[in-house]
Amino acid sequence: MKKVLSGIAVVAMLCLVGSVSRAQDTANGEKGYKAKCAGCHGADAAGKPAMKSPSIKGKTADDINKVIASSPKHAGLKSLTADEVKDIAAYLGTLK
Repeated sequence: MKKVLSGIAVVAMLCLVGSVSRAQDTANGEKGYKAKCAGCHGADAAGKPAMKSPSIKGKTADDINKVIASSPKHAGLKSLTADEVKDIAAYLGTLK
């Protein structure tokens, strides 16, 4: 019985740690988004039609990497690390 309770406690702690680390990723992503993306895509990631910048709400890290790799407009973003892109995608996933 003690082993079962210990196992449940370990699983619960891992779930808690996972959710805390996701919150940290989202916070870092918000900072990265505001510094690198908001100027063109807007504070709420809804895009800016006058600049022909699309909405990027909910974009995945893969989506972001494809655009950075293929668009000359995003050449300055090639210095973003994979973790920074994942953080920005985590933040974009929180936007409604």
